Amino acid sequence: MKMPKDLRTQCPYCNKHTMHEVERVKKGRTSTLTWIARQKKRAKGIGNLGKFSKVPGGDKPTKRVALRYRCTECKKSHQRPCFRASRFELVE
Repeated sequence: MKMPKDLRTQCPYCNKHTMHEVERVKKGRTSTLTWIARQKKRAKGIGNLGKFSKVPGGDKPTKRVALRYRCTECKKSHQRPCFRASRFELVE
C-alpha cells in the first residue's frame, strides 16, 4: 500500500482541515519490569523453552501499520487506529 507523506485531513486540536505530515510509528523499547519479561528471565536454563518457543506456522502474512499524523500548523500529532498491510511505503 502506498500513502502520501503529506496529506490534508482533520486536526483534532485546530478543529479544521490542515496539511499533516505522515510518519510510521516505530516500536519502543520494552520495559524489563513487565510480568512477561520477568517470567521469560526466570525460564532461562537448559532444555526446551516451553511456551516461549516460536509460534507454529511462522510469522503472520500481514503486519499492523501504525501511523502518526503531525499537523503543520499547530505541530501537534495524533494517531488513528492501526490497519493491516502486507507492504507499506510512504511516497512523495
